[in-house]
Amino acid sequence: MNIKSVIVTVVVATALGACSSGDINIDPATNVTNSNNTTVTGGGNVNDICASYLNTGGQKIQGVADSNGDCTYGPSFVSNVLPLKVDMTIPALPNGGAHIFGASLFVGQSYRSNAELAAAGIAQGGDGPTLTIEAGATLAFKSSKDFLVVNRGSRIVAVGRVDAPITITSESDVLGTVGPEDVQQWGGMVIDGFGVTNKCAYTGTRGIDLMLAGECHVDSEGSSGNDENQYGGNNDDDSSGQLEYFIVKHTGATVGNGDELNGITFGAVGRNTIVRNLEAYSTYDDGIEMFGGAVSFENYVALYVRDDAIDIDEGWIGTIDNALVIQSATDGNHCIEADGIGDFGNLDPLVIEDFIARGLQSSPVINNLTCIISANGPATATHDPGAGWRLREGVTPIINNSIVIASYGATDATSSSDNYCLRIDNRSQQAALDGDLQINSALWSCGENTKGQSLAGTAVSEEAFATNDAIYGQGGQFATIVAGAATSPTANNDTELQLLGGSLGIASLPWNTSLIDSAAPVATSEPSAGPGEHLGALAVGGSDWTAGWTYGIHSGNRAEALWFETL
Repeated sequence: MNIKSVIVTVVVATALGACSSGDINIDPATNVTNSNNTTVTGGGNVNDICASYLNTGGQKIQGVADSNGDCTYGPSFVSNVLPLKVDMTIPALPNGGAHIFGASLFVGQSYRSNAELAAAGIAQGGDGPTLTIEAGATLAFKSSKDFLVVNRGSRIVAVGRVDAPITITSESDVLGTVGPEDVQQWGGMVIDGFGVTNKCAYTGTRGIDLMLAGECHVDSEGSSGNDENQYGGNNDDDSSGQLEYFIVKHTGATVGNGDELNGITFGAVGRNTIVRNLEAYSTYDDGIEMFGGAVSFENYVALYVRDDAIDIDEGWIGTIDNALVIQSATDGNHCIEADGIGDFGNLDPLVIEDFIARGLQSSPVINNLTCIISANGPATATHDPGAGWRLREGVTPIINNSIVIASYGATDATSSSDNYCLRIDNRSQQAALDGDLQINSALWSCGENTKGQSLAGTAVSEEAFATNDAIYGQGGQFATIVAGAATSPTANNDTELQLLGGSLGIASLPWNTSLIDSAAPVATSEPSAGPGEHLGALAVGGSDWTAGWTYGIHSGNRAEALWFETL
């Protein structure tokens, strides 16, 4: 579906409703355009619908409006070698027009040393420029090599609305030439902050007396040559801005340094960054990946992510409240891949224990997560086969009130454990036995429940840990699913397994009316809010926070139906 066909309907209806006289006046003007599709002008012309800023010489640098209602911006407007150094606003365009960039969009400059940061007066988010994107705006990139970077000290303020989300995508999407699950149409987004990452050296304990023991400038995703950008510091309270009702689509192209970018990479982004109502749609690599920092998320959707929908590393300590993950029928790796410590395999065990003792490992909280994964295998998977949660390398998450569904499709037959719903590896196994890794109130519908490992040399299996409330305090239950057979977890299709409902089969039934193996779920899996409440991201009969703004889920704003709707 052409992205404009969706946006124009909303914009036109809004515009007509706002007009009292019915008169629309356009003031024509002439302009001179340079060879890079950028106008240098004093204003008062048709290009004034486009974004602009004043350069160091006081000239107004502005995009060019074309006959399609789009604004185009060449490399002389902004790029990786010409980063935005002043505040700028990108407006919503009339009739669903898009801002089309012919180069990368870098906000702020990159600094490789404390001396450079100090000389520039950059110590925290807000010291550098702020990119503001208006509700309803669409940004698109022409080249697969281009991406959007918000450097340390800079901010992005992109606050959409339920009826006017902000979309960052590719020109091919705007032109309607991209398939619904196509990826690598452009790079992706990178946001860099001054938060803590265990790739750097510190003294003291996190949250108490932590101090840097040297400089901290970690190369971020895509950082090389002219694309250089870094993250890291000692300020988990840093702010990189605000994203609300915000969608990234069709990302993951290989950029200059060989990285295949995520939907959005959050490099040591601080907790005062606000992220609410975020969607990653059709991404080649991860949906979101957090390298350290403490940024939190409220209402996250990952749809058709080919690698990990939620990827965690280097000491991220934020929270995710409400997340809906839906893999493709034939592709997608983990719902969660969570690592505790960067470069884990190269570190001495004593160093690892020191990091954990000082709170430097990833230690997130995830509440109300629904994972609908496909049991795809090597024949169709872009990366590794479809799976649920992989927790490793010292990560100590607390996961509450969640559901994992892998039974909509039959498990892949190439292995008896590659479509696992739970896997706990290396140092995180001991964290589970110690009670630092917790899975509270979880229901699982999987043909292959776990990787089949025992924890830290004991006789305790991953499944026993996840379901033994008496010993380990984990209130979970796995449904009995026949491997190699598809089993719908919806009330409409199964009398023994009833976890989800609604017209789309993505919302959870109330816990006290759910069925697992023809019986009520075990009492220890009761939601923390009470037996009449739900596990997972959405509730049947409840408020649907995905409605009105997400792309790809609901009829009328998608290019294809969800693959399990008719099962």
